[in-house]
Amino acid sequence: MNESRFDGMGEIYARFRPNYAPEFINYIFTELGADKNSVIADIGSGTGKLTAQLAPRCGKIYAVEPNADMRRIAERDLKDFANYISVAMPAENTGLEANCADIITVAQAFHWFNAQNFKAECRRILKPGGKVVLVWNRKLDENDFMRETDILTGKFCDSYKGRSDGALRGDSKDDDFSGLFEGKYEVLEFQNDYALNEEQFIGGNLSSSYAPKAGSENYATYVDGLKDIFGRYQTGGVVVIPNVTRCFAGEV
Repeated sequence: MNESRFDGMGEIYARFRPNYAPEFINYIFTELGADKNSVIADIGSGTGKLTAQLAPRCGKIYAVEPNADMRRIAERDLKDFANYISVAMPAENTGLEANCADIITVAQAFHWFNAQNFKAECRRILKPGGKVVLVWNRKLDENDFMRETDILTGKFCDSYKGRSDGALRGDSKDDDFSGLFEGKYEVLEFQNDYALNEEQFIGGNLSSSYAPKAGSENYATYVDGLKDIFGRYQTGGVVVIPNVTRCFAGEV
């Protein structure tokens, strides 16, 4: 099952995955109408990367995550938010009350869901006129550093089929929303470049679902390859990752 793909990866995911662009968070609380009283359901919330950015600005936030390891990290890190509620359920059957949410967010996770079942669940738990927002941090393939990293990953990560951060680009007939959105939806990009030191670069790559785990056959060789790439492209001990936060928002 997809919910087990990140077993044992909660700590590394929480440490090394980037946040979402501040302008994207502002978009939710301006253009989509969320405010300090809004109820948000963050579905497939993982270790709470997006949850933590939304919680200070809304009334209540449900963090729905079936993976126990990922959820444990979120519960530890977000325990001081009085409006945070952890929910141990899958995206397609959240267990939330009907018509309880003003907005549903899905960060870096929609490609793991059964789209049709998720759509039905969204319709059940959203208030009338509520919106669904899908978002990914998407690294851009616009320099040799990124291209070399992708080639290395394809060589040593057996299940790698391309980065999931670009799983839904919204600009190709191959993108499958499976009828999630009814009618018009918005596609927006917010620049979100970030700088990484060697530890952060390696950790970020190891946080992917397809990355080899410590002790596995390809792990050491993959890490050595990442160190080599970083060493050749770093400046002042860091590399800058060209990245956008890309979101899809509309009614279901």
